Amino acid sequence: MRRRVYKTADEFFEQNKSLCTNIEYSENIDILKTELIIQENVIHNRLVCQPMEGCDGTIDGKPGELTNRRYMRLASGSAGLIWFEATAVMNEGKANKRQLYINEKTLDSFKATVELIKETSMRENGYEPIVILQATHSGRYSKPEGKPAPLIAYNNPIFEKNNPITKTSIVTDEYLDRVGEALIKGAALAESAGFDGVDIKCCHRYLNSELLSAYNREGRYGGNLENRTRLLRESVDGVINSCSSRFIVTSRLNAYDGFAHPYGFGVKDNGSLEFYAKEPAWLIGKLYESGVRLINITMGNPYFNPHVNRPFSVGGYEAPEHPLVGTARIISVISELKKQVPKMSFVSSAMTYLGSVSPNVASAYIEKDLFDLAGFGRMTLAYPDFARDIINKGALDSKKCCTCCSKCSEIMRSGSTPGCVIHDKDIYLKIYRELFGK
Repeated sequence: MRRRVYKTADEFFEQNKSLCTNIEYSENIDILKTELIIQENVIHNRLVCQPMEGCDGTIDGKPGELTNRRYMRLASGSAGLIWFEATAVMNEGKANKRQLYINEKTLDSFKATVELIKETSMRENGYEPIVILQATHSGRYSKPEGKPAPLIAYNNPIFEKNNPITKTSIVTDEYLDRVGEALIKGAALAESAGFDGVDIKCCHRYLNSELLSAYNREGRYGGNLENRTRLLRESVDGVINSCSSRFIVTSRLNAYDGFAHPYGFGVKDNGSLEFYAKEPAWLIGKLYESGVRLINITMGNPYFNPHVNRPFSVGGYEAPEHPLVGTARIISVISELKKQVPKMSFVSSAMTYLGSVSPNVASAYIEKDLFDLAGFGRMTLAYPDFARDIINKGALDSKKCCTCCSKCSEIMRSGSTPGCVIHDKDIYLKIYRELFGK
């Protein structure tokens, strides 16, 4: 069975039929060129650069040389929305020692990077993109000094198996109160730096996301749904109340973890792994009531079941399903949630594996109002001007598309600075060879 990104529509049609994935396709992609307005902010097209962490900041958390290089390339590439990478709001919540960290001491460096993005896009494209900062606490995956220093919501035997993390690493309710305060402060700093919005990150099993499945945790942040979503909801409310009305407050949200209850969000409590929309839809509805107008949906855990959130052609293990099945799941989940909360604008995920047919698939769903913006993650590393080619040429160049080979992930998991080994080889092939001798 062929497992590679699609270079032709015929390849896609063949597998879409044989796998019964029923993914929609449109010949007309003009809708990707249209504007979307969020809180008076004009997103000039429907194409989004998803947050892809470069692990290339300075030790004190400022954007580094490679950071600014990446964002200049994205700014030149014409996407209407650049979702800036995961940025810590507390030092102990950094996922690696070179993760970006916004605070008073690093604020000016973030201002300079945002100015660079907007000036570059204005010069190259004639408009400024909307730029949203992703504010995070890495929780279970914190490594501020380069070695694991987990701060967890609860012990999880799926991840910890026979080596449980010490209970002293389970954060208290008082600590979570401080995390909320740090997220609100980080958002205010982001607005000062010139970002158009902030994402209170709640995905991929980092701290905020892990709380969504803290069914057996006691206290104000565990047990019932209101408690499990408290950190996200109260942080969002705090940002909305402290920032300007035009500042976009959003979240990249795990709607489905891919684990059974009581260790997974977005599933029934009967042991099933099938997506169950009740709790995610309730949460998105509550966020809308609070004033959130944009949501970015993802799923899975990139450290444990990456095939769920970023279907790959080659990875660190043999995935239990064809990647097109995983892509169809993500699109289906987003479509179902859009139907349940139709006034919310949704960003899709998992477009990259579709390769050259991704604009056609995205257009089909946007035309049917099943999501509003098409998000590309790994594609931005391989093909930073993907949006320009979609808008100006009406198609992607299949030779420039991400191959979903997972080499960027290999670099990141090794503790180095990830990038595209295939299409940005002058920098990243050298890094890959130094790490793995290949």
